Amino acid sequence: MTAVRTRDRILDAGRLLFNRDGLAGVTTHRIATELGVSQGNLHYHFRTREAIVTALFRRFESRLSACIESHADADALDDWWLTLHLTYEVIDEYQFVYRDVAYLLTEYPALESDLQALTARQLVATRNQMQRLRSAAVLRMNEEDAEMLALQLVFSMTCWTTFKRMMPKRPKGHSDAALATYYTLTLLSPFVSEPSRPYLDYLRHKYVS
Repeated sequence: MTAVRTRDRILDAGRLLFNRDGLAGVTTHRIATELGVSQGNLHYHFRTREAIVTALFRRFESRLSACIESHADADALDDWWLTLHLTYEVIDEYQFVYRDVAYLLTEYPALESDLQALTARQLVATRNQMQRLRSAAVLRMNEEDAEMLALQLVFSMTCWTTFKRMMPKRPKGHSDAALATYYTLTLLSPFVSEPSRPYLDYLRHKYVS
């Protein structure tokens, strides 16, 4: 049990440091110092920084996969909105993955195919979701518009952590996940049917009130 706890503590500390200071700026020595453990103790659980990054990526992959699967059969705006918010919470919790993706894949190229596969799954799931909302008359659009909207949605999710750092002024009083969900919901606005529009407006106002 102690070994499991120590391993989890190392991963938690690594995730927080990677999020705060970036992958390039954090060594195993810094993680050990943050935890107050010896380098030898840390290396007993993770021999390299790559092993820590890979373990964290697997956690991110698992959490994001759960979000993708949770809305597989969603055909209502409410279900899609909830999954969207939960997805942004996962992205925020592991923000270093998308924010430092160029460095991540340069240093650890073995993860590239896994990240591409995860993104492909997200694209397929989001496209299917837009088609379900279209079939349920929640969205009014043609098939090409549904395809492009799905691409824009996934683009927004994967680029959010980089974009938010470049925003000159960010609204106060909202979490990153809430702000990202609000912006992303707005992408649906031109396509939402009249019967569904009041509910979309209600969801959006929840984030700005």
